[in-house]
This record gives sequence, structure tokens and C-alpha cells, in this order.
Amino acid sequence: MLNDPIKLNSNLGRYTNYMNLLDMAAIAVPAGFLEDTGMPWGVTFFAPAFSDHKLAVLASAFHAKAALPVAKTSLSSSDTELVKVLDDHMMQIAVCGAHMEGLPLNHQLLSRGAVLVQKTQSAPCYKFYHLPPTRPGMPARPGMVRVAAGQGGAAIAMEVWAMPASEFGSFLEGIAPPLGLGRVQLADGSEVCGFICEGIAAETAQDITAFGNWRSWLENEAIVGK
Repeated sequence: MLNDPIKLNSNLGRYTNYMNLLDMAAIAVPAGFLEDTGMPWGVTFFAPAFSDHKLAVLASAFHAKAALPVAKTSLSSSDTELVKVLDDHMMQIAVCGAHMEGLPLNHQLLSRGAVLVQKTQSAPCYKFYHLPPTRPGMPARPGMVRVAAGQGGAAIAMEVWAMPASEFGSFLEGIAPPLGLGRVQLADGSEVCGFICEGIAAETAQDITAFGNWRSWLENEAIVGK
């Protein structure tokens, strides 16, 4: 660097150095892959200094709509810093069924700028039920009911998404009973907001706890249906 400061600083700061010189905040986001080389490319959102929180929410919404392949399925220690930055404007929500990535209701998350944070499991204290559609056009959904120790609870596959807090109210309004939102315990002992089910639904719903995963149950039903 001392021998050739101008060239090396130019190389390192090709796309970002001017942000520092202009005293601006910026965040780079993956945007796709070049058709000729297959190499990834991205875009940079920028705004006046101290706009980091607003930029992070905007960038996460853009990234969600790009629907790019996800390289990681859980947070590393460095990634947790990003979550801390987003805490003031994002809320985490755990989903276990039709709202999971690629499933029929996932668009309700993506359209609100939600991003996938991690794929994990619940604590082993839930029964899992298949809930038939309650109205025309509604996909089948699962319900998680927390049970006491020794009552057949299991760990259920889940996804944790981060959604802009401003979108949370409209998302909640669209949830049909017997499902609702409450606190869900994850495998690591932490608790996040997530889908829970009214216990009365378990009296008539099909118990699918043994599958432990909504996708596994769907695959089994597809095979049986053939």
C-alpha cells in the first residue's frame, strides 16, 4: 500500500470509495447473474449519512423479490450483526407450513419484503396437525400445539423470516383460524413470534407429528395420491 497507494486504494474502493468521500451510507445487494459469464452482480443502495436502517429495510425487500438461490441456511456469528442493525425495523416470525419457502402462501411474506433468516427446528415439545382448508382456494395448512413433557411432542422443521415491522399488522389480519401468532420455542431454547394453533383443533385434525416436517408430509401425500 505504501509503495502504490493510489492504484491499490482505487482497486479496493472501485465501487465504494466515493460513498466515503461524499459522506453517504450505502448497502450492496446481490441482484442476479450475468448471462455471458454466469458471474454474480449486485446493486448498491445509497442515501445520506445515518440512513442505515432505512437502507437495510429497502435492500432486504429488493433481495427478497429477486428470489435468488440461498447459499446459507443459518446465521453465522458475523451475520448476527446484520440482524441487530435490522432489529428496530424488522420483526422475526417462525413459520412451519404453507408460508415456507416455495410453498403456496410464501408470497404473503415476500410481498411484504420479508427475508429468510434461518432454517431450524422447534424445541421438541410440539404436536403437529394437518388442518384441512376452511374455505375455497385455501391450501392445506399445519398447526403446532405445544404439549407437556411425555405427551408425544417432537421437534418440528421451521423457517425464521424477518419482516419489516410496518407490514406485520396486515400479515396478522390475513391469518385464518384456528391459527394465530404467539411465542414459539426453537431448538436452541430461544423464543420468537411464530404460528401456533388453538388446542381445540387437535380434537378433529389429523396428527402428523411423526413426519416432523410439513414438506415431508406433503411428499408422502403426493406419493399416496398416485
